Order: sequence, then C-alpha cells, then structure tokens
Amino acid sequence: MAAIVEEVRAAGLPNGARDVRWVRLDGLHLTLRFLGPTPDDLVGPTADAVIDVARGAEGPIDLELTGAGTFPRVARPRTLWIGVAGATDALDRLAMLNERHLVAAGWAAEPRPYRPHLTLARSDGISVGPLVAGRLVAAMHERSIPCRIEHVGLFESVTGGGPARYVPLALERLGPASAASKPVYHQTTPDPP
Repeated sequence: MAAIVEEVRAAGLPNGARDVRWVRLDGLHLTLRFLGPTPDDLVGPTADAVIDVARGAEGPIDLELTGAGTFPRVARPRTLWIGVAGATDALDRLAMLNERHLVAAGWAAEPRPYRPHLTLARSDGISVGPLVAGRLVAAMHERSIPCRIEHVGLFESVTGGGPARYVPLALERLGPASAASKPVYHQTTPDPP
C-alpha cells in the first residue's frame, strides 16, 4: 500500500493545493463496524463480544485488495478507498456474526449494509479530492494485492494532532482454535494519556 500511495503522491498537485489527508499506513484496517463514542459501561461487553466473534469465525480470511473508489462519489469525494475481493463471503459472514454479538452486547443494530473497503485517505472539502481519487483509481487498475485477515479487534480511535491512531482494546485470532488460548490483547479501559 505504501508503494500505491507514493505513486499517487509522486504525480504532484497544482501550485498551492492542499493534499488529501492520507491515513497512517501502520493503522490500515478493514472496519467491520464503526461504533463511535462508546459509554464506559459498554467497553468491556463490547471487547468480550469481539473476542467471541473471532473465536466463532471459521479461521483466517484470504482477500485481495483490488480496484479503488470514493464515498460518496468521485466528483465530491469524502473518503478514498481500495476495494476488497476474494473470500468476501467469509468476510460478510464475519460482519454478520459481529453485528449479532454487538447487538447482544447492547448496541443498536446498524441500519446500513456492510461495504468492506480499505480507507486510504479523506478529502472533505479539498479541491484536489477528485484529482487524487482519479489517480488512485488509475494506480489500482488491474492490480490485485493478496491480503490475509488473521485477527479481529476493538480499537479506540485517537484523533487530533495529525492522522488518527488506533489503540487496541481487544484483539483475537480468527478461528475456533483461539478459544483455548488467552486473547492476544484484551484491555477494557484505555491507558491514561
């Protein structure tokens, strides 16, 4: 992904134009569900739900990162993303299992359909958004990057002072074999700043 981003950025921007906000590459992830602000009393049950989801999964999921696009549309993009192909049926089952567990943990059901994608940049209100989006689409044309999903987790988004950072609150390997072990990481309250 670093090579793709570098290729898109190397084309340059018109004089004085502000670039889109690229995500931190060390924080790339596929979101199963965005939760937003979380009440303290839901953090523990949510972390437990995520661990149960991982243990209820079939195992690692082999995907391909291919194609690119934007939300909502290329003419005025807010989000620039890479598409997901391959074993998307397994990813969809994981997302549905996740949704059931989160509802059982106290969350309201998500009304929007699951649309897997890998966010690479945000371009809210930036005039070069369509230009950069077009370059990303061109860079990903006929490219396919293998990707294996081996873990599922609950992350806290830390924003401000640059690109968002993602702090793990719970992280578990996918598959029933993980049920016999302790979670890779499980912390119900974040460390103080």
